[in-house]
Amino acid sequence: MFSFNMFEPHVGRVFQNRFSTQYRCYSVSMLAGPNDRSDVEKGGKIIMPPSALDQLSRLNITYPMLFKLTNKNSDRMTHCGVLEFVADEGFCYLPHWMMQNLLLEEGGLVQVESVNLMVATYSKFQPQSPDFLDITNPKAVLENALRNFACLTTGDVIAINYNEKIYELRVMETKPDKAVSIIECDMNVDFDAPLGYKEPERHMQHPEEPAEEETDPSNYDMDLGFRAFTGSGNRLDGKKKGIEPSPAPLDPSDIKRGIPNYEFKVGRITFIRNARQQPRKTDLDETVSNFIAFSGEGQSLRKKGRKP
Repeated sequence: MFSFNMFEPHVGRVFQNRFSTQYRCYSVSMLAGPNDRSDVEKGGKIIMPPSALDQLSRLNITYPMLFKLTNKNSDRMTHCGVLEFVADEGFCYLPHWMMQNLLLEEGGLVQVESVNLMVATYSKFQPQSPDFLDITNPKAVLENALRNFACLTTGDVIAINYNEKIYELRVMETKPDKAVSIIECDMNVDFDAPLGYKEPERHMQHPEEPAEEETDPSNYDMDLGFRAFTGSGNRLDGKKKGIEPSPAPLDPSDIKRGIPNYEFKVGRITFIRNARQQPRKTDLDETVSNFIAFSGEGQSLRKKGRKP
């Protein structure tokens, strides 16, 4: 295979149809000036020098461009995409969470190689803090955050920014491979229990413990023998009223129950108007009904003499 050296002695090799070189990496916070790209911290893409674009354009590589990053000192690796080619020659800039996964320090050497990854069909994440459960719709938040990522690697701990707070999630599993591309894919997402999460304890009722009897609130007054206006009163003149014996409690059989409405239908409101009972007719009622006003005989206080 044909190869040749490029740039300075610390720079690696560029193989035919394959990009492979070394850069000194720094976090994005070190990229100051007009090329300030703090938004790189919110995704999984890096910034490379313009010479890398020139080399990649001469090679027969597959788009979108994906890269494998390797720290040979710690034998750690991950995968990423590229955002821009504006870094200084011999340098590249990585998100802080990516440098933590690779165990890289500022100015450390990282091997960058072009790779082809399979399209993702499934991924599983484990939040690294129970605070992630406070998010109302975590799947929607994660889907929006992954738009800034190009690929996922099993074992990585990625960081997403939501409501000015950083949430870390470990990539527990990816299919169909341990490293997959998530650009323009239909991927199923699943979550594992957050790290340090404890399920709330549930009090299980033992079989030997008797269950508490359910009481009907409508029978509460009846059970206590409550009757309205049966308390003792006070006189305004200060005299004490004779104590009357409290009435006996009502017997449950004395209380009349209503007849349930068997024709009740859900969603319909029925207004029940009680009809007044017709009074029974008595002898007094018959007398009153025959009464005619001003029909009696008149009386005089002074008796008048009869005329002859």
